[in-house]
Amino acid sequence: MTGIDSDEHSGQASFVPGPAAAGGTPRKRLDSDSSGGSAETGFRSRPKKSQLERDPGMPASTWRLRSDAWEYLKFAIKRLAISGGDFSMIAADGEVWRSLRSLKTIELYWGGFGQRYVEDIAELLSNGEFDKAHDMITRAVNRLRGTTVPDVTEDDHLTEDERAEHKDRQDSRPRFEVLIVDETTEGGRDELHTDLFKLRHASDQFIYDYVIVPTADDAVAAALTNPNLLACVIRPGFTDRTRQVLSRDLRSAVELAHQGTTDSPTMPMSPLNSVRRVLRLADTLAGLRPELDLYLMAGAHIESLAGALTHRFRRVFRREDQFELHLSLLRRVQHLYDTPFFTAIREHARRPAGVFHALPVSRGGSVVGSKWISDFVDFYGLNLLLAETSATSGELDSLLAPVGTIKKAQSLAARAFGAKRTYFVTNGTSTANKIVHQAIVSPDEVVMVDRNCHKSHHHALMLTGARTAYLEAYPLNDVAFYGAVPLNRIKQLLLDYRAAGRLDEVRMITLTNCTFDGIVYDPEKVMAECLAIKPDLVFLWDEAWFAFARFHPVTRKRTAMVAAERLEALLDTDAHARAYREQRERLFDAQTGEPAPDEVWLNESLLPPPDAVLRVYATQSTHKTLTSLRQGSMIHVYDQEFSHGAEESFHEAYMTHTSTSPNYQILASLDLGRRQVEMEGFALVQKQLDLAMSLASAVSRHPLLKKTFRVLTAADLIPEEYRQTERTMPLRDGLATFWHAWTTDEFVVDPSRITIEISGTGVDGDTFKHDFLMDRYGIQVNKTSRNTVLFMTNIGTSRSAVAYLIEVLVKMAEKFNDPHELQAEYSLDEPAEIMPPLPDFSAFAPAYAAEVPAEDPSKQLPDGDLRTAYYAGLRRWNIEHVLPEELGRRVESGDQPVSAGFVTPYPPGFPVLVPGQIITAEVLDFMAALDTREIHGYDARLGYRVILPKDRLEAKK
Repeated sequence: MTGIDSDEHSGQASFVPGPAAAGGTPRKRLDSDSSGGSAETGFRSRPKKSQLERDPGMPASTWRLRSDAWEYLKFAIKRLAISGGDFSMIAADGEVWRSLRSLKTIELYWGGFGQRYVEDIAELLSNGEFDKAHDMITRAVNRLRGTTVPDVTEDDHLTEDERAEHKDRQDSRPRFEVLIVDETTEGGRDELHTDLFKLRHASDQFIYDYVIVPTADDAVAAALTNPNLLACVIRPGFTDRTRQVLSRDLRSAVELAHQGTTDSPTMPMSPLNSVRRVLRLADTLAGLRPELDLYLMAGAHIESLAGALTHRFRRVFRREDQFELHLSLLRRVQHLYDTPFFTAIREHARRPAGVFHALPVSRGGSVVGSKWISDFVDFYGLNLLLAETSATSGELDSLLAPVGTIKKAQSLAARAFGAKRTYFVTNGTSTANKIVHQAIVSPDEVVMVDRNCHKSHHHALMLTGARTAYLEAYPLNDVAFYGAVPLNRIKQLLLDYRAAGRLDEVRMITLTNCTFDGIVYDPEKVMAECLAIKPDLVFLWDEAWFAFARFHPVTRKRTAMVAAERLEALLDTDAHARAYREQRERLFDAQTGEPAPDEVWLNESLLPPPDAVLRVYATQSTHKTLTSLRQGSMIHVYDQEFSHGAEESFHEAYMTHTSTSPNYQILASLDLGRRQVEMEGFALVQKQLDLAMSLASAVSRHPLLKKTFRVLTAADLIPEEYRQTERTMPLRDGLATFWHAWTTDEFVVDPSRITIEISGTGVDGDTFKHDFLMDRYGIQVNKTSRNTVLFMTNIGTSRSAVAYLIEVLVKMAEKFNDPHELQAEYSLDEPAEIMPPLPDFSAFAPAYAAEVPAEDPSKQLPDGDLRTAYYAGLRRWNIEHVLPEELGRRVESGDQPVSAGFVTPYPPGFPVLVPGQIITAEVLDFMAALDTREIHGYDARLGYRVILPKDRLEAKK
C-alpha cells in the first residue's frame, strides 16, 4: 500500500509513529494513558529520534491516509482470515502495524471510533482472532464509504453501550462532529458518549459525534485535520501540550497556529489561570476555523465570565446543562443548513397554481403537452419547469429589491464569506465587475488596473469613463503568460501621482487574486501599504477563481474579506497607532513636512493611518470553484462607507446591469452552494488541494511523464525576489511549509492549479488541448499557452478522475516518445516556434493620453481615456482596416498607428490592444506568433481596425 509510510514528498501520511520491526512481536494493546492521550503511538516502548523527525507528508491529506489505512487493513486481514494465516504472518506484515499506529493517532482527532477501537483491533489481531478484527474493520470502512453497517445479532457479544453505538452508525441522518477539549479519564469519555446517545431523539434533523481531546495542541491538530467539526466545547480542565507523537510538520503547524494568538488587553483577570488559556485557545481556533461555533462549559464563576466572553463564545454553560448544549448545537447547525430561497422555490414548485403571466415554460405549460419538444422535459426533468416562474412576490422575493428569502440568503452568504454584505449575480462575474466599477468610479477619475486582467474590467473602465492607468505584471516569457503586479510598482505609481499633484484623482485599484494561472497576492499587505499613501483608496479584488479559498485555514489568509477584517482589527489597536506615528516621523521631514524620497517609501513596509477608510469589494465566480449553476456569482462588500452614501450608487449600478428576469435556478444554486461550503467546505477544499499535489507528484516522478512533461513550480512562476520560501511547492512539503510561504512571500501559487510545460511533446498547447486531451480522451481544461497546459482540481474532483488523467498522460507520453505514428500529422521533429517576449502596454496615443508635463515630459503619467477612443473607433468614417503586413511597414517607417478597439486572443485571454493604444512592432510580432483559434476584435480577412490620423481623416473628408 502506498501512502502510509511514504517518502517526504508523497503528500500522503500525516502522523508518524515509529514503525515496528518486521517480524517483531507487538504488544497486545497500544500504550495509552488515563486521559486517552497516547504516551507512545508505536508498538515499541519508544520511537527512535530519526523516526520522529521523519516527515512524510501534510496533515491536509489525513482524510486520504485515514481512508487508505482502513481499506488496507480490511484487505490484509480478510486475506489472512481466508488463508487461515497464523500470528507469525501478520507479525511479518509491517504495513498492517504501520496502518494501526497511524490510525491510533488519527482516530483521536475524528469522531465515530476513537483510539480504543483501534487498540481493540490490535489486541484481536495479536490473539489471532482475525474474523472478529475483520468485522470491526469492516464497520469502520463502511462508515467511511457511507454504506450501511450490517445489523448485529444476538450472537454478537456486545455491551449495551456498544449496541447503542452500532445502532448509531446505521443512522443515515446528516452527521457532524463536535470537538470537546478537556482532560478527562477513559471512564469520563465513556460517560460523555453514553449521555450523548441518551440526548438524541428520532425527531432530531441531525446527529453528531464527540471528538474528545485532552490538550490545546490536540484541539488545534483536530481543527487542522478534521473537516467534519462544526462546533467546539471548551472545558477548562484541558492541559497545553500533546502527548501524541505527531509528524514534525503537524507539530510545526500547531505551533504556527498558537503563535498567531496573543493575550488580549481586555482579557479579564481571574484567580483562575485557566481563563487566559481558554481564551487563547478560543482565539486560535476561531482564527483557524471561523465557521466553528465555540461554547464554554465552566463550573465556578460562570456569571462573571459570561459577559466578558460573549464575543468569543456563542454561549457559556454549566456542566449540568448538557441538554441545553445539545439543543444549541442542533439549532446552530440548522441555521447553517437553512437555504431560504431554495426552500421557497421548492415549495413553490409543489404548490398548485394558475399561470397568467409571461413565461409560457412556467410549470411546463408550453412543454408537457407538446409533441415536438417533449424531450426537453425528458432530459431536464419536470422539477426544472415547475420551478420556473416570473413571480417575485410572496416567499420568492425579488432580486432587485429583496425583502424576504433572497435577502436572507444573501445575508447567510455574507456570513459564510466574511463580508459585511453579499449580493447575488446571475449573469457572471463579468457583470459583477461592471457593477462595482460603475458604483465606485465617476468619469475622469483614475483607476489603476492590472493590464492583463479579465476583459470585463477594461470594458467597465470604458463604460464608466474612468481614466485608465495600466499596471504591468511581471512577464513569464518562457511560458507566454503574465504573473502579477509587484507591490513596489503599485506604490511607485501612487507616489508618481502624489508628486504630480493628482493623487486625489486616483479612485480605485483593481487586481486579480488569484490570476488565471494561480498567482496569489497578499491583499492585506497590498491594501495596508497603498492606504499609507492614499487613505481613502477603494480596492476591487477580482476573485473569480478564488472563491474556494475562504474555506481552508491557510488559503483564507489571502482573501480580500479576511484581509479587510484583519486590517480593521489592526487599525483599532493602540500598538498600531504608536507604530504609525513612529513611521511617519521617518517618512516626513520634521522641519518642512516634505515626504522622504520615493526610495525610502519603497524600501519600508508602510503602515496605514488609524483613520484610514476600508473600502473593499470582491467579485467571485461561485460557479467556477464552488457549487453553482453556470453564471452564478457573488459580490462581497466590506466597505465602511457603504451606509454613508455608497449604498445608493451601488444599488443604481446593480439595477443597471441586473436583469429584471433573473434565473431562479441560478439563485437557488447559489443558496445551496453557500450551505455546502459552510457545512463541508474545509473537507472539500483540502481534498481538492491534496489531489492536485498527487497529480504534480505523479508527473514529477513517473519515468516517462517527467521525460515528456514538466510541472512548473513557484521557481518558474514567481521571480526569486518575490519569494522568501525556498521550497518551490510548499504544500507538497507539508502544511507548515505551506503556511509559512502563504504568510511571508509576496506572491504564492494556488496549489490547486498545476501548470505543465509540454515542449517535450513537440506540439503547441492549443493542439494538445483540442486534438489530444479533449477529442481523444474527453479531458477538459480551461487554459493553455503556447507551451503549457493548466490542469485545475476543484471541490468536485475525485481520486478516480486524477488517476484517469495520469493514465491518459502516460498513454500520450508513450506516443510522443515514439513519434512515428504521429509524424504525418504533426511535425514532431521540428521544435516549437519560440515565442517573442510578451508585449508591455505601449502607451495611449496623445489624443487620449494624460497631459505631458511641460517642465519634464518624462514624468507623464500613464492614464488614458478608453471611452473616447472606444467611440472614436466605432465611427466608420474614422477608421480603416489594415492587414498585418502593411501595418508592420507603417510601424517600421515611424508611424504610430492607434488601435480602434479591443483585440483579445485566447490564450492569453486579456486585451493585447485596447482602444486608443499605440500599436508597436512588439505587439505585432507577438500576435503573428500566436497560433490560436479564437481572437476577439480581429478579423484575419480585414486586418486590424485602426483610427485614422487627424491629417488623413481631414483628407478623407
